[in-house]
Amino acid sequence: MSRTTISTPNAPPPLPQFVQAVSYNGLLFCSGAVGIDPSTKTMVEGTVQDRARQCLRNLTAVLEAGGSGLDKVLKVNIYLTDMANFAAFNAVWDEFFTTDQKPARTCVAVHQLPLGTDVEVECTAIAGQGARL
Repeated sequence: MSRTTISTPNAPPPLPQFVQAVSYNGLLFCSGAVGIDPSTKTMVEGTVQDRARQCLRNLTAVLEAGGSGLDKVLKVNIYLTDMANFAAFNAVWDEFFTTDQKPARTCVAVHQLPLGTDVEVECTAIAGQGARL
């Protein structure tokens, strides 16, 4: 089995210590995405929902670069700095995950996140062009 690093300009470039994703053994492991706009390389201003949307757009771009998509996501980890934002995040979640076939999901509150953001999302998906659930 070979390990492949996935990279796309349609999502923010990672720090030198990270990669956007790794594909291995039919799975795509996406690093945590924050609400950075890839065109400006700055954090999206506004609400936690604005940054959550950008997180999920960034993850979608990385998934697509790995031959996958939101419909192939198996597991998602969500990190919020304030659980008071749980319902707001869920409203955005429902915009992206619209079918009855939802991925497994964990959402936890953390003390702080990189770059001062209030939300970060990572996932694992089925990889490859022929990926099907």
